[in-house]
Amino acid sequence: MVSNPASAEILAIKAIDWLAADHELFGIFLSSSGADISDVKAGAKDLVFLGSVLDFILMDDAWVQDFCETKCFEFNEPFLARQFLPGGNLPNWT
Repeated sequence: MVSNPASAEILAIKAIDWLAADHELFGIFLSSSGADISDVKAGAKDLVFLGSVLDFILMDDAWVQDFCETKCFEFNEPFLARQFLPGGNLPNWT
């Protein structure tokens, strides 16, 4: 279960691995992010980049489901992990 920044980072790195295994979806990620392969390799060590990977996956419920089933995570864990990475805190509207 994602419960701290370190476990969020691990989940996000596994998300990169999952994306890279799907050539079509990885191409969409690269196009939409403006990143290339070297950026992704370097980004695996950058918490802001890892947050953007999770932002991308969280855009589509089917991607979340496939990622979680493939990597053995609960369906809410990518959302939880995103909250531990920079820029992931939700605004309080009250």
